[in-house]
Amino acid sequence: MDPQAVTDNVLQRKRKLTYVVIGFIFLLSGIEYAVVLPTIWMYLQELDAQPFFLGLVLSAFSLTELLAGPLFGYWSDRTGQTKFVILLSNCFEIAGNFIYFVGISKWLLLSSRLVAGIGAGAGASIFGYLTRTSSSQDRVTVFAMAMSCRQVGLLIGPAFNVFLRYCNFNIGPFHVNKFSAPGIFMCALWTLMQLMVLFMFYDLPMKPPEVLEKENEPLLKQTENLNPELTPSYGTINNTYKPSTEDADPTEYSSNTCSPTSQIITCNPEHGAQDGNCNNIQNATGFVREEIVTLLAAQFVTLFNQTALETLVTPLAQKYLGFQDLQNSLLYFLCGIELLIGFLAVRTLSPCSSDRALLIFGLVVCIISCIWCLVFLAKPRGLQRWQSLGAENSQIQVRTRMGQEEKRGGTTAASFAWTQRVFATDARNRHRLKVPLQALHSPHLGPKAVAHLLPFPVTT
Repeated sequence: MDPQAVTDNVLQRKRKLTYVVIGFIFLLSGIEYAVVLPTIWMYLQELDAQPFFLGLVLSAFSLTELLAGPLFGYWSDRTGQTKFVILLSNCFEIAGNFIYFVGISKWLLLSSRLVAGIGAGAGASIFGYLTRTSSSQDRVTVFAMAMSCRQVGLLIGPAFNVFLRYCNFNIGPFHVNKFSAPGIFMCALWTLMQLMVLFMFYDLPMKPPEVLEKENEPLLKQTENLNPELTPSYGTINNTYKPSTEDADPTEYSSNTCSPTSQIITCNPEHGAQDGNCNNIQNATGFVREEIVTLLAAQFVTLFNQTALETLVTPLAQKYLGFQDLQNSLLYFLCGIELLIGFLAVRTLSPCSSDRALLIFGLVVCIISCIWCLVFLAKPRGLQRWQSLGAENSQIQVRTRMGQEEKRGGTTAASFAWTQRVFATDARNRHRLKVPLQALHSPHLGPKAVAHLLPFPVTT
């Protein structure tokens, strides 16, 4: 067999294994985000944290990811050792999720997300690695594969909470419950991922030199200028114009061709060491255009709205709808399905619709969601109606049960012990009691005293 063919087969097998590992890395990153988000608010409540701590904990992860991403990316580009960078970042993920599992205080919980966010910064190195090792024809497919794995993780992540909510055991001195279980669960998954990276990830060689030379051609070029005496206009692409050098001074030509507009950027040909910087400035100015800035602004607004609503939904659902961890997990699971449907819809409509129309449609949906949330919070009449309906339901149940106990000759303590269970499971009426719920256990309370403690009138 041809040795070159054998080498190509081995290289192809290593590439497939490496891409599988990268897919699992993005899958776990999506699962981690989706499995923590539905329960972290109640976890903080259990640790007696103030409401603003929810925003701090969720922002801490993104903050350290933002800071660590460029550092990991620079390290990976300079050394070419992406595997070592990923192994190091996974150690931060394992440590951060273990600290989240321990979670004996709100500050420890905040520290856990800070540490885990450092591990998530390896995403920049992975994207740089995919760019170096893939051709321009396959790059879109490879990037789409990585992002689709993350979306699958966001979809199935909340489903794990359906099973993790039944955890109630000890691991040494640490107690595992439905709030700390996501931490030890993700710690175990990232440990398995560490083994996969160790044995299945390879630092593949870069693309051949001729491919690199072809791909290093400028993405933004100057458009054809009908008047060759004029400098090409700024902010245009796909140019075939090349100024004639027959009658031009070489020094003047070098100065003009170093930037889109010689009036904006002027490069001195005597400083050869600065040619690379001049090219970088030229490429950077080519991207500072109205459409690019608009797309970046739209991306920022979309992500800002998404993260803000995801942060608010758990405390609002608990306060107004009485949602707990199971209901929150189901809610995020349905949101993941909706997200998947949205991606499929965009892919289906993109061939027959313009990008501008799709962008406008997406921004309109974001505006509608914000207005809907604002109307929901700004109409106290609707909220009072829902609360009054829940209160009336609880009153009817309590009075019916009291009547049954009274006919059977039951004790007041038995009747109001059941009343305690009603209010313990009804978050909308819990705050209306005049004393703590434990006070209703007292067998020394007479009918009139207990009736005075209830938030609604009872005939004694």
